[in-house]
Parts: sequence; C-alpha cells; structure tokens
Amino acid sequence: MLTKKQRDLLEFIHKRLQKDGVPPSFDEMKDALDLRSKSGIHRLITALEERGFIRRLAHRARAIEIVKLPDGMAPEGAGFTPKVIDGGVSDAPAPAPAPETMPSFARELPVMGQIAAGVPIEAISHVHHHVAVPSQMLSTGKQHYALEVKGDSMIEAGINNGDVVIIRETAVADNGDIVVALIEDQEATLKTYRRKGDMIALEAANPAYKTRELPADMVSVQGRLVGLIRNY
Repeated sequence: MLTKKQRDLLEFIHKRLQKDGVPPSFDEMKDALDLRSKSGIHRLITALEERGFIRRLAHRARAIEIVKLPDGMAPEGAGFTPKVIDGGVSDAPAPAPAPETMPSFARELPVMGQIAAGVPIEAISHVHHHVAVPSQMLSTGKQHYALEVKGDSMIEAGINNGDVVIIRETAVADNGDIVVALIEDQEATLKTYRRKGDMIALEAANPAYKTRELPADMVSVQGRLVGLIRNY
C-alpha cells in the first residue's frame, strides 16, 4: 500500500507524462507535493521503486520507468503501457515513427549517445535519437538501448568506429562478456569484462590498448552487448 505522498507523486508523474509527453523536473515534483527540499522527492522515488511501481535506469540521468499503477489511477478501460521518463537535458522526447513506417519484425530503441571503444568518454545521459532494431536481437521482457561506438579498441571483436551496438540492461556480467562499464559514475566504456577477486579488468580487443584493472567498487555494469548494426 502506498502512502498519500507516494501515490500523489506517482500520479503527478503519470499525468504530466500523459498530458505533455515531458516529465516533471525534481523541482516541479517538490513544488507539486509542497515539500521543502528535493531530498524528500528522492525518498519518495526510492519508496516507489522498492514497492515495484517504478524502476530507475542506471545508464540515464534521472530516468524512471513506470512499471505499474495502483488500482484506480489509470483511466477506466485503458491499459497501461510502461513508459520511460527522462529528466536529462532534452526538452522533449524524440518523436516515435508512425506505425506504418516500423516493420513488424523491428523494434525502436533509444540511441543514448556515444560509447568509447578506446579512452573512456563522459557517461551516457540522454536520448539522442532512435533506431529500428530487428526483434531477434532482443530478449523478451528485457530493457534494451543502443549506443554509437567511438574508437577502435574493440576492432578484433568485430566492433568498429561508427557501429551501433545493442545493449541489454543488466547490472551483472560473466567473465568474457562485452559490457558497458561505468567508471566512478563518470566515464562509460565498452570493453570485455573479467573479474579477478576484488578487481575488475576491462580488456580491449586491440593490442594497441592496455587492459585496465580497477577496484570492483569503482566499476558498475550498465548492460551487456547483444547485437550490432553497421552502416556502410
């Protein structure tokens, strides 16, 4: 059961997204609930996540997926489709293509920006555009996103500069998986993952680049490579 404040916040986010297609900022949430600080909003969001109503997406700044709504909140007779709300720098979400332009065997994924296959670049924060991806690349019931590769450190794994990689969201990885690794919550890179005790090795697939070994608490997995799109 939700508290009144928790329910009010969930309803405010849902109605704002349904009305404008743009999520409220934390300041707007704070004002709508008449709270003194944004820390109260953070606590409410954490409570909603713990109760299974929302899910935060680690690879995007202030991104939340609404998983479900409590009884009586959704319009009568209307089904609820989970939506991602992005609190990043974009003023409006990228437009979805008309249904007739999207092949039935493809799904649309957000391209979250560039990922370094070389020296790490700034962490991913917001949607740049969308790309149609063959459904067979995607796991049923899982969340996915796409990234444009920048650099040549993974060329021996068949990943070239300019390719678009398809990533399945996960926070865990097995040794040998190619993952999106976030270093100290600041830099994101695409590398082969290997855990060695309390250390994480991020291996390139190009002899010109050295393997980086970092304490495990400095590295978080943001997703695992499941597919690749190449433009010629």
